[in-house]
Amino acid sequence: MKSRRGLLALYFLFGFILQAQAQQVNIIPQPVSLDLKEGYFILDENTSLEFMRSNKELAALAQYFANHVKEVSGYSMPLNKRKAKTIRFELESMGDLGAEGYKLSVSPDAIRIRGNTKAGVFNGLQSLIQMLPAVRTNEALQVPAMDIADEPRFGWRGMMLDVSRHFYTVDAVKEFLDLMALYKMNTFHWHLTDNEGWRLEIKKYPKLTSVGAWRQEIPGSVYYKLDSTYKEPLTGKPYTYGGYYTQEQAREVVAYAQARNITVIPEIDIPGHSGAALTAYPEFSCERHQQQAPNSTLWNGVTDPAKVNLNYCAGNDSSFLFLQDVLTEVMAVFPSEYIHIGGDEVDKSYWKKCPRCQKRIANEGLKNEEELQSYFIQRMEKYLLAHDKKLLGWDEILEGGLAPTATVMSWRGEKGGISAAKQGHDVVMTPSDPLYFNRYQAGPQGEPFAARYSINTLERVYKYNPHSEALTVDERRHVLGAQANIWTEFISSVEHLEYMLLPRLPAIAEALWTPLEKKNFNSFVNRLNGWHFPNWETKGIRFHSLYYQSRSHEANREIRQKPVK
Repeated sequence: MKSRRGLLALYFLFGFILQAQAQQVNIIPQPVSLDLKEGYFILDENTSLEFMRSNKELAALAQYFANHVKEVSGYSMPLNKRKAKTIRFELESMGDLGAEGYKLSVSPDAIRIRGNTKAGVFNGLQSLIQMLPAVRTNEALQVPAMDIADEPRFGWRGMMLDVSRHFYTVDAVKEFLDLMALYKMNTFHWHLTDNEGWRLEIKKYPKLTSVGAWRQEIPGSVYYKLDSTYKEPLTGKPYTYGGYYTQEQAREVVAYAQARNITVIPEIDIPGHSGAALTAYPEFSCERHQQQAPNSTLWNGVTDPAKVNLNYCAGNDSSFLFLQDVLTEVMAVFPSEYIHIGGDEVDKSYWKKCPRCQKRIANEGLKNEEELQSYFIQRMEKYLLAHDKKLLGWDEILEGGLAPTATVMSWRGEKGGISAAKQGHDVVMTPSDPLYFNRYQAGPQGEPFAARYSINTLERVYKYNPHSEALTVDERRHVLGAQANIWTEFISSVEHLEYMLLPRLPAIAEALWTPLEKKNFNSFVNRLNGWHFPNWETKGIRFHSLYYQSRSHEANREIRQKPVK
């Protein structure tokens, strides 16, 4: 009898566990408010999508969702046709929610997604998508009844991708944007130029891409070791490597991002990190000698100015005219409010040896090369302001005096961001520790080769708070948000990129969206396991698997953690 009662208890316990799992909502980022109700909405062929016919933005979102449903189920959802059940998208003035906030209501007969703007409705749609299968399935498309009221904690929720050190195709960039959109990230910082490659077509200066987009790589270099697509033997013979985006392709990426509530901010590096541009046009450098585009053997290092041009000449007016021409074409492609001009790691040894730069220092009454850098940045700022654009730069733009309206992206810790905020400037926090995703997330034993300066674990990323205790409440208003960065010196394949991005992308997304009191790392890991890990695995997306709790996965963990060759 005892045995029977024990089995009965186990049966009820098992049923309770199954019911709890069925009721679990695995949305990332964790919503501000989520209230589960009784019952389910089952999406099937008797479901229609409804929206105001005259609103083209809502029509586009409805088609976006219809395409997703078609992909995962085969259902062709009708638009604005009477059916027994409806999913309705609405714009509605809701004073309790910001521009990106939304309300999602699910009952057995209807789903309503409301937002103050298209962005809000889109964010609600991503929460709904995370309650459906991610791949084609025969299972019922079942959504628990619930009410969600949700909005982000920060307005700037960004990811940066470096395509200079390693070139990624338009399709790869779109996949990156799709992952950002799923987790409600809204700013894509596109690092388009650096020493190792110029990646954007500039029609007035065609050699920027015909020359500056290509470099001679050496087998055995960092790039070669990690590029699984390069099959030649280690002969020591250099090979040509590179690529670029036409302006038409860049506009395609911008439009694709805009449809997913993502703003694309281009970065054109000046005055340093400009080796590729000066390979194409050495006349704008201090030394003016011919060179090949620097390759991976230079990686982020200061080099001999007598051999390699890395900086624009600050004493040469033609340098500024050239950059103004470039930025004119950049602004025509990218409608973003901000243009990122880099401004970091300027090798001032060029300017110290250059008579034209020294003359500029004297003529402008500057004290040193730090103030010459500030002069350079402020001159570019005036040009951008004249075209209704704002200048954004790394925290080195503080050196020598900050440009009057500049926004600072603080990467060398939070010190630069704190200083800028105290001066009344807007700030985006992006400290390399813990928000550089090109750094190890575990190990380093058993991990693909990565930058070694810090181990930026999933938990450290999740617990990051852009609001420094060194700032007052008023000063914190200048902190727009934060972003994570992926520099690709050591990342030369899409698979490796995915591995470094996931699951840290959802972690920074929740850190920037969810109120502090709602954040819980254990809950976050449970939600990863409830929907995200298994769906990435099914779709063939590579990810770091330390927290994946699938039994089938555990059996193959060693294979999946095998480093990229």
